[in-house]
Amino acid sequence: MTRTHPDSGDRPAPHDHPDQHARHGQGEILDRDAEVLAEINADIVRWLPRQAAPRQILDLGCGTGAGTLALLDRFPEAHVTAVDASVEHLQRLREKASARGVAARVSTVQADLDDLSWPHLGTPELAWASAALHHLVDPDRALRRVHDVLAPGGLLAVVELAGFPRFLPEDAPEDRPGLEERCHAATERDLAEHLPHRGADWGPKLVAAGFAVEGERTITVNIEASGRAGVGAYALAALQRLRHRVADLLPPEDLTALDRLLDADGPHSIARRHDLAVRTERRVWAARRGANT
Repeated sequence: MTRTHPDSGDRPAPHDHPDQHARHGQGEILDRDAEVLAEINADIVRWLPRQAAPRQILDLGCGTGAGTLALLDRFPEAHVTAVDASVEHLQRLREKASARGVAARVSTVQADLDDLSWPHLGTPELAWASAALHHLVDPDRALRRVHDVLAPGGLLAVVELAGFPRFLPEDAPEDRPGLEERCHAATERDLAEHLPHRGADWGPKLVAAGFAVEGERTITVNIEASGRAGVGAYALAALQRLRHRVADLLPPEDLTALDRLLDADGPHSIARRHDLAVRTERRVWAARRGANT
């Protein structure tokens, strides 16, 4: 998810946000997430309350395109303007759109949503922000801008993560049970400082920005690796990124056990395990701009 993020195409940001370096290499994780959770994204798009099929859609913090592609699938007559601060993410999105034969229905815009001014983004009937708003320094200002950009009566969908995915059973690995949870716990203080809007209730913020909230839901995800290709690769990519965050926060025994899991060619590699599952939550808000505002 990325700042434009969800989530979340991409960008070197014009100014250095605290989490910028932590997001290095995020593109692969976004691609893995999109692959494994494609049905979840499609379900969210189907759930959205709408008055008519949108022709112009805005994907804010589009990342590598999970939301963009789900929206294009659901609304075959629509054009999506995908915005992100990352050049790399936007390039990945364009490659995916080209491979699926929908490149003509996608425009990409490199922009940082925390900038004081935004580029012209048209007048969309639907805006989508997945795992993006919590990365912003001033998401309240961004929400007011989205409100003003949307066509009267237009809809904004906000999708946020309730937390990072977990993959291992609680009693794994065998020599250091609970390792994954300790890794996440070790990063909580840093994340709370650098991403103060993570886990926010976006309903009141949407109302304050002038929207009327029409729907809210929480989606509990529990996808077992035995039933889905790509879970092992997703787990490996996610824990590799987490390894950099916890290098100075965990005892040597935990780091050694973590490195065994991250050795892609080793017998203890997390990608070789058959007891993995993707456990996470998505929270979704659907909010509408008034017809006369």
